[in-house]
Amino acid sequence: MPDLVLRGGTVLDATGERRADVLVRDGVVTDVGPGVDAPAGAHVLDVEGCIVGPGLVDLHAHLREPGDEDAETIETGARAAALGGYTAVVAMPNTDPPIDSAAVVDQIRRAGRDAACHVSVSGCITKERAGAELAPLGELHAMGVRIFTDDGACVADGGLMRRALEYATALPGAILAQHCEDPALARGGHMHEGPWSSWLGIPGQPGEAESVVVARDLSLCALTRARVHFLHLSSAASVDLVRAAKARGLPVTAEAAPHHFTLTHASCAAYDPVYKVNPPLRSDEDVAAIKAGLADGTIDAIATDHAPHPKEEKERPFDEAPPGMLGLETALSLTLTELVAAEVLTLAQALALLSWRPAVIAGLEGHGGPVAPGRPAHLCVIDPEAVWDVDPARLASKSRNTPYAGRKLTGRIRHTIYGGEPVVLDGVAQR
Repeated sequence: MPDLVLRGGTVLDATGERRADVLVRDGVVTDVGPGVDAPAGAHVLDVEGCIVGPGLVDLHAHLREPGDEDAETIETGARAAALGGYTAVVAMPNTDPPIDSAAVVDQIRRAGRDAACHVSVSGCITKERAGAELAPLGELHAMGVRIFTDDGACVADGGLMRRALEYATALPGAILAQHCEDPALARGGHMHEGPWSSWLGIPGQPGEAESVVVARDLSLCALTRARVHFLHLSSAASVDLVRAAKARGLPVTAEAAPHHFTLTHASCAAYDPVYKVNPPLRSDEDVAAIKAGLADGTIDAIATDHAPHPKEEKERPFDEAPPGMLGLETALSLTLTELVAAEVLTLAQALALLSWRPAVIAGLEGHGGPVAPGRPAHLCVIDPEAVWDVDPARLASKSRNTPYAGRKLTGRIRHTIYGGEPVVLDGVAQR
């Protein structure tokens, strides 16, 4: 591939911010500084007025392959990710079959070999995500799997979760990620339990369905000292519990999805299933707590929980429609619009939550690192002033279930560089 020069941008990474050009050669950053010379034949991109940073990293994406390729494939999901600035995503294991064997891990890796971003594979905690018997964690770990989760289902059996955590302590770099949802408390609920569920006549599930599992697993974390990660936190009580656990020094991390800091249960007023998600959209107070947790470091990452569904499934009645929303192409812009422009976060804090902090959690050493000589060229270029309207028909996903249709957002990816190759140029996917 030809050399690549990013000319005239502002480099922003974990080491700070500076005006600099970036030279990329053979997939590696080779020079960063003012006035970098462009070698003969180099592809020069004018990025004046833009932010050049490490590529974004998503800890939580449902790519649906294998089993539900009518909703998404690894190819289309990775393309959507690249358009959103991501150079790495962690594929969730609630596929069909689930990712609970070496064969399925290998299948996904082969499918992602030529994808537009790195597809990291997570594995199940329990066989078939059934919550009854541990999956072969050691075998999956030997294949390079580092995140284990039954996402979409909670490991509700406390004894089984304890054994999983104890086992994980012998697996270097392993982290158990919990979908916190007590099945007895959540059973039959299709949105947040509160005034809106009462007015709409839709059965709800209380925030306690999440927080009681957070509290239990924090106790198990203290008992085992295994690394625990909480997926898509949505309630104020959960944020408070994680904040207190971090103050105690427990090895715990957490993520939040954009819809849990941009939307509330009031969005369900029209009975539109596009707003049905799990955990559900919650109250204004919960949204405020998620924002506060992101700002003070209690929540370590913004993860998309990208969950595509075919149109015919999302058009079912609210109580029959599957939960989930698209997220990969809008997460950065929603963060910039709702958090940075509102001065909840600085731009540096936002990129930390979207890039280098999730990269550390996932153990993706080649991603999220400083934009510096010798580092892999996994980069994104952000135009912070670009204004655009979300049009579902123009999204790269095979599905269209975005709750942000028609919303005007500020800030957008201009270019994404993966392994030194421009996979997105001027907002257009190249593969």
